[in-house]
Amino acid sequence: MISFESDYTQGAHEKILEQLLKTNMEKLSGYGDDKYCESAKKKIREACGCPEADVHFLVGGTQTNLTVIASMLRSYEGVVAADTGHISTHEAGAIELSGHKVLTLPQHDGKLSPDVLRAYLAGFYADANHDHAVFPGMVYISHPTEYGTLYTKAELEALSATCKEYNIPLYMDGARLGYGLMSSDTDATLVDIARLCDVFYIGGTKVGALCGEAVVFTRNNTPPHFMTVIKQHGALLAKGRLLGIQFDTLFTDGLYFDISRHAIRMADKMRDIFTSRGYEFFINTTTNQIFIILEDSKMKELESSVAFGFWEKKDPTHTVVRFATSWATTKEDIDILEKLL
Repeated sequence: MISFESDYTQGAHEKILEQLLKTNMEKLSGYGDDKYCESAKKKIREACGCPEADVHFLVGGTQTNLTVIASMLRSYEGVVAADTGHISTHEAGAIELSGHKVLTLPQHDGKLSPDVLRAYLAGFYADANHDHAVFPGMVYISHPTEYGTLYTKAELEALSATCKEYNIPLYMDGARLGYGLMSSDTDATLVDIARLCDVFYIGGTKVGALCGEAVVFTRNNTPPHFMTVIKQHGALLAKGRLLGIQFDTLFTDGLYFDISRHAIRMADKMRDIFTSRGYEFFINTTTNQIFIILEDSKMKELESSVAFGFWEKKDPTHTVVRFATSWATTKEDIDILEKLL
């Protein structure tokens, strides 16, 4: 049985495990106040080209989205997102639980269009009754999106400009950011993202770490007492060293980018295999997520030998499924899939 179910089905990169073992008996202060967290923060600032960035380590993606959004919104504000955005589909109402509404807009290829966003914001403030509505207090995007698609630099610039015009922050969910940065189809760099977003996070859980995400505030705009807010939302790790060591390792000698690039190479090979055998793609992607349409009978046949993810029903007899590569996918995995197909 081989698995392409997701990009976090395996543990952590061996270099991380080696470093965790090597430092295991060191006595270090808790809650991120240790030398490894400080080293990781410095390396992340350098990689982002943003020396003034404020970096915080949180335990997971949902906790990160909840904590960042809740800390930056006022009581009467909501967060704008594509209707396929992770916070509006797969986070169990975590944002709403904090008392803030997710204000969804139509997506195109999983993305929030700058034109759609601008029209929505203009329409909101043109409505004489807007004081009775939930105010758009920030904009949330994912890169890559839930559909494995990417924003271009021009799209990010347009979104950023609109957010600045309306004085609301642009927040990027970077759970799979490494895979987006290493795609052959992107023109947006980590430096661009740090320049254009008010806050974003660098995903570790899905890109080689056991767990953890690195939140980056880029404008001296960290909410007051943010560490306390992190703790309130259950996202602060007492043994913060575990996150610091992981990110310090990932951002040493380009490891984060190297393992992300490997996942993209494996996905490209897989994509070529599906194409050569005439499989229909649900959406065209160039990241580590591949969505294909299977006849239900073929899906059941494959399920006996390959693990992959259910996405949605296409019609009564066809299903959209997701195959995902990761930092740990091997060429042998791809070869086995090719034989099975």
